[in-house]
Amino acid sequence: MKALIQRVSSASVAVAGETLGQIEHGLLILLGVEATDTPADIVKLAHKVCHYRVFADTGGKMNLNVQQASGSLLVVSQFTLAADTQSGLRPSFTPAASPDKALEYYQQFIVQCQALGLNVASGRFAADMQVSLVNDGPVTFLLQS
Repeated sequence: MKALIQRVSSASVAVAGETLGQIEHGLLILLGVEATDTPADIVKLAHKVCHYRVFADTGGKMNLNVQQASGSLLVVSQFTLAADTQSGLRPSFTPAASPDKALEYYQQFIVQCQALGLNVASGRFAADMQVSLVNDGPVTFLLQS
């Protein structure tokens, strides 16, 4: 399971011109689910994302997590994060989870983040989404379970 997290001043996701989710200050999370992922990966990655310290403290150091910084999460499913890009000029999606498994794990990831006390907005699984963001920093990390 992979989460590309970006610290944002604001972010939103829309489908066919309809805004489905939006946040102000917080993290935009692009989430990719792989075939080998297990339920333990959901718990582990949600904990890591929600506790990862990428927000500045009063001294200007990255010592605060999203909750300590009074931020929110916007979680967007991102099938292409599971691609194998090691060889050739076309990605292979063999490592990606089946759509049924990916949807289940995506939904469980959101629930897990909510259970950790975060306000979570989301996109629509498998939709053609338009994601807008104002990257704060920019600060971007790839986290894996």
